Amino acid sequence: MPRSAKIAAWFLVGLGLLALLAPLLPLPSPAEIALRDRPLAPVWPWTEFGSHAFRPEYWKLSWIDARLVELRQTLFGDWQTGHWLGTDAKGRDLLARIVWGSRTSIEVALLASLTSLVLGVGWGAVAGFAGGRVDNAMMRFVDLCFSLPFVFLVIFLIGIVNEYRNELEGRFGIDRETVFFVLLGAFTWLTMARVVRGQVLALKRREFVDAARVLGASRRRILFVHLVPNVLPVVLVYLTLTVPSVMLYEAFLSFLGLGIEPPKVSWGLLAVDGAEALTPLSFDWWLVFWPALAIAATLLALNVLGDALRDKFDPHLAEVRR
Repeated sequence: MPRSAKIAAWFLVGLGLLALLAPLLPLPSPAEIALRDRPLAPVWPWTEFGSHAFRPEYWKLSWIDARLVELRQTLFGDWQTGHWLGTDAKGRDLLARIVWGSRTSIEVALLASLTSLVLGVGWGAVAGFAGGRVDNAMMRFVDLCFSLPFVFLVIFLIGIVNEYRNELEGRFGIDRETVFFVLLGAFTWLTMARVVRGQVLALKRREFVDAARVLGASRRRILFVHLVPNVLPVVLVYLTLTVPSVMLYEAFLSFLGLGIEPPKVSWGLLAVDGAEALTPLSFDWWLVFWPALAIAATLLALNVLGDALRDKFDPHLAEVRR
């Protein structure tokens, strides 16, 4: 694997650990508001390394995150890092908001990956292996789902959730964030189904499938033991190339006000804050630069890793590039 791919992989691992341990880190609260005349510019760590001003002001946390915050107070007390990346217009620490916002992007990416693996691989493999009318009916359903205008569908469903929010949350535990995550996950498996179907159609006439059939293997065993494992390399490569598009969708929809709601934070909401800060009267560059750098670095790492995996699993392409 090229050195650039290894660096990208380690970067993504580090980002995942940083997001997972965000409540444990001695960062300021991402939701604490300290109104000022204007945002604070970034400072060097050796200029303002930290202060004893931490206050545990958060949105509603899960049980695990709440315990991690308590452990953070036990370990670091009221000490917190300085405003190394500056603050936004409401005085909230930008570094803390970027770290906590990465959790939303990673949650969306994991949900999309899981949905693609379960629905996309299963649907595409069954359609390709069955062939005939079954294949035609299943893929026409995929075409129908593709024809639905995704953004308008999100607007419609989010509007319904907003209209009946109290009833949905009280009776069924369905909130706006859940609908948002489900929609993003449901959008990702369609292309995966097409990719897997094409691979299964190419593989099901191969000799090893005929040999398994002669030995008495059932159709289910041939499909899930012999065919699906052979398409997993392609699936893995496609997942690494799909996750960036899912993250961009999350940022775009949050930018439109259809995604994560304040006081929670996402990279899309940070983009909204940065756009609002760009006025003819002031140019608070850090509100745009640091969130954009985080998004760009993550997407670049995912694309570099996906490109390296594609070369690894396709030796002919790797030979051509040499």
